[in-house]
Amino acid sequence: MGTRELELVRRVALELPGVTERRSHAEPCFFVATTRPLCYFHDNHRGDGRISVWCPVPPGVAQELADTEPDRFFRPTPSAGGVFATWVGLFVDGHHGAETDWGEVAALIEESYRHVAPRALIGELDSR
Repeated sequence: MGTRELELVRRVALELPGVTERRSHAEPCFFVATTRPLCYFHDNHRGDGRISVWCPVPPGVAQELADTEPDRFFRPTPSAGGVFATWVGLFVDGHHGAETDWGEVAALIEESYRHVAPRALIGELDSR
């Protein structure tokens, strides 16, 4: 279902310094420096029928985005251990005829990168 969307997310994430991909929680996940999650790609997560990207963001940002544009942004349910408590989800499936702004998706992933990446890798990104 979401092959095209995964390829677009993959292209954006893997262009960033030190990012790798592997499955985590049975979903494609992109990591910075092999251990810091950058974003998850979800296709029909728990049968929701949607395609989304989940990214860590600074405290308060996820709630602000979800409150402002609930048709596009949401707060993922945190795991029992609290993972995803400060993450934001962005629907990327063009649901209800809305076109996905892939520039916006790339900007969200880059901002998440800047939130979780070590300073040296952020410096490498900025020197490009």
